[in-house]
Amino acid sequence: METFAGGCHCGALRFEVDVDELKAIDCNCSICTKKGFLHVIVPREQFRVVAGAEALSTYTFGTHTAKHHFCRSCGMHAWYVPRSHPDGISVNLRALDDAAARGRFEIQGFDGDNWEQNVASIREDA
Repeated sequence: METFAGGCHCGALRFEVDVDELKAIDCNCSICTKKGFLHVIVPREQFRVVAGAEALSTYTFGTHTAKHHFCRSCGMHAWYVPRSHPDGISVNLRALDDAAARGRFEIQGFDGDNWEQNVASIREDA
């Protein structure tokens, strides 16, 4: 397990995440594509908000299961609660501080445009 630090663009939000596998998911659904989100999904206990919880805003849509958190100041989406893993956290790989560390992650494509047919491929219980 390796610990990484990250945050939003303006620095109001800061987090730490403990990662077991250096893998990220590149989803092609409408919201992930528009945000440029690369998912590093971890159990909730492996994620810690270090600063800025008061700066968070949340957006939901569709089933309202996913909680898309973002910084009220700069608009950055550094992490959220994904619909595919409602007991976990998805950290945006691009929000990690260390660019060299980001380059060490294997990126796996995911067809989120067809979420219902493909979600089992990214769930551990599949």
